[in-house]
Amino acid sequence: MIHITENSKPDIHQLPFELVERKGVGHPDTICDAIAERASVYYSRYFLDHYEKVAHHWFDKVMLIGGCADFKFGEGKITAPYRVIFAGKAAKTYKGVSIPLDRILWSAADDVLSEVLTGFEASEHLTVINEIVDYQGAGRLNSRYQPKSENDLVSLDHNLSVSNDCNLLSAYAPLSNLERLVLHTEQYLNGEKFKTNHPETGWDIKIVGSREYNTYKLLINIPFLAQRVSSVDEYFACKAEITHEIEHFISEAFDFQVELSVNPQDKNQHYYLTVLGSVADTGDVGVVGRGNRINGLITPMRSMSIEAPAGKNPMDHTGKIYGVLAQKLALKIYDYIEKAVEVHVFTSKEAPMNEPDHISVQISGWVESQHEKEEITQMICDCLNEVNSISKNLIINGEIMW
Repeated sequence: MIHITENSKPDIHQLPFELVERKGVGHPDTICDAIAERASVYYSRYFLDHYEKVAHHWFDKVMLIGGCADFKFGEGKITAPYRVIFAGKAAKTYKGVSIPLDRILWSAADDVLSEVLTGFEASEHLTVINEIVDYQGAGRLNSRYQPKSENDLVSLDHNLSVSNDCNLLSAYAPLSNLERLVLHTEQYLNGEKFKTNHPETGWDIKIVGSREYNTYKLLINIPFLAQRVSSVDEYFACKAEITHEIEHFISEAFDFQVELSVNPQDKNQHYYLTVLGSVADTGDVGVVGRGNRINGLITPMRSMSIEAPAGKNPMDHTGKIYGVLAQKLALKIYDYIEKAVEVHVFTSKEAPMNEPDHISVQISGWVESQHEKEEITQMICDCLNEVNSISKNLIINGEIMW
């Protein structure tokens, strides 16, 4: 059932106060999301390469337990490794042949950590703990996690899938000015150009942005690599240079003034030093689903789902697929209607993938038009009829928004 109505809530820009957060790519929670998703992609690709179909799985219960480090200005080393714990369900064998699950999970963790840390060496800095099981689910005659024939696997071109769970997903478009500011500033600071110019900076960047009427503020926590900063004086010199560059980036990218605070904890001599570039160097813990939503942000003042899509089966888990679908629909409808849009999708378990129970589209300041309603309905139907393409993009292209 499709509902298209005016959204009676005030537009986000009309609110007197707004708050947005982003956990950067080196934050333990963001790392867990990335590892879980990479494990799902690698596992799916293994089955496609060997059997042309995918076995059911979910790896969305990844936990990162940080290591231990010894560091001070001018030097630093990891003294105890990171531990990545995988919990979930997956097939371990197919037709009596073992699936190299340990290798897949190790590769996922190694590849992600190598991309978002500086100087990471898996042989020294990583332990992977595999707690994946292949137990049978309630009410199933044949276990999805112990496939015995091709009929127990799923083709990328399948047309008969049903929802694996009962889910409620939400998305919106467009991003507000503050949301764009937070998102693009973190992407700039963890981007290739900035990291090339400032190899002394780490990746566990957290940004919290606020707007009170027309006053914008950013609080940025950015780590420094202890072994690349020789003293307190050099630390503050680097921070001053970086602060100036951030101010220049914001002035070039946005047409409003921003009050900037970088590493405010420095006033208490709590200098943000790491060895590899993340607070996980010193035992901090990350878990899937505690960080950014699919649009890359944490937006407590917006409609958003608490679903954790990372690592979920991309073939039929609507907690993942409909999250991506809702975001795509919101962007597509906004491009057409040019008004702020919210999209909410609800499905019950076992509902056909192309027939969720409810889709609600709420448009700010919209005066109902039959023509526009018909056009939007057609957009929704077209996207639902091509829902399999989301699975393909998630696996083949590694497409994910957060």
